Amino acid sequence: MSIPLTIRLAWKNILANRLRSGLTILGLVIGIASVIILVGIGNGAASSVKSQVASLGTDIITVSITDSDNALSYDEVQEMKNLSSVSEVSPYIMISSSLSKDGDVSQQASIVGTSETYRSMMGYDLASGRDISKIDVDNSTKVTIIGSDVAEEFWGSGDPVGDTIKISGDNYTVIGVLKSTGSSMGNNVDETILIPVSTARYLGEDTSITSLYVRAVDEDKADSAANALEQYLSVNCGIGEDAFSVSTQEMMLEAMEDINNTLSLLLGGIAAISLLVGGIGVMNVMLVSVTERTREIGIRKSLGAKKKDILYQFLIEALVLSMTGGVIGIIAGFVGGQIAVAVGASFAPGIGMIILSFAVSVAVGLIFGIFPSYRAASLRPVEALRYE
Repeated sequence: MSIPLTIRLAWKNILANRLRSGLTILGLVIGIASVIILVGIGNGAASSVKSQVASLGTDIITVSITDSDNALSYDEVQEMKNLSSVSEVSPYIMISSSLSKDGDVSQQASIVGTSETYRSMMGYDLASGRDISKIDVDNSTKVTIIGSDVAEEFWGSGDPVGDTIKISGDNYTVIGVLKSTGSSMGNNVDETILIPVSTARYLGEDTSITSLYVRAVDEDKADSAANALEQYLSVNCGIGEDAFSVSTQEMMLEAMEDINNTLSLLLGGIAAISLLVGGIGVMNVMLVSVTERTREIGIRKSLGAKKKDILYQFLIEALVLSMTGGVIGIIAGFVGGQIAVAVGASFAPGIGMIILSFAVSVAVGLIFGIFPSYRAASLRPVEALRYE
């Protein structure tokens, strides 16, 4: 029997039991779609974070003091600039506080106490006004740069530069407004408030520093700058190696890649369980089909059909079921991914995942269709004809 004729017979038998076949295909659709959606969302989230990390530039180094008892003073941070491989240093302190103007109160801003180099190092652009200056830091001036959302909330379409805003009840002069950027590194830049790091003491904050960004003199010298910083912290500042971390952007990207691979395997494994269930469904349907068509198998064998003809017939029928489920599952996966994007998630399935998903659906048909097909092909004609 030719393969086209066998495929037509397979479709005829599948359509003869639409509900049963549909439920079997549904199990495969759910499995394939789950793999594409979960892995796609995982890859999308990882790609988004990696692009934000990479946007800072590979010459940026992150320094974190994990033990607050070893926090650095502002002067100790500034001395890092004397290292030959270091170009700029920008400490920062995250502060939780309230904003108000003319009686309106907002709790939505993230206040960052930092230096004159922070904004440029983070890649934030000014829409208007000026940057925080070294003089502002040295004199603990009560000035601030605000995000675009904060400016719109309190000033609408007006220009806030030169006006004042209250932070924890104290007046701060607005010297600049950041361009609308959205989220970066987990922070909403449009709701950010920047103030001089030394001014943070007016907000009841400890101005000792546990977090800072460092720019190497050149991207090729990021690793040597990181080594110099580690030596400075351990030798000059007397901080134990287990009390601080120094990470280049390359190191962070490599770590994120490892996390992404692990996450993808985990999500893929979870979704693969659905495929296993779908495969069992295929085998169950094919076993039922063999039982229902025992007399048909006996008649075909008595008329000269060979064992391999019966084997191919049922195996191709299993493949048609699984491949149909695979195609619909891929479509459903993309639809689900677009729904995820519409609600704010990132989705990046990749062509490799699509090919793998379809290959898995074919493999499911082969693996779970072999036993029922072999069972059908092994029936003896006499016994098959006598089956009621």
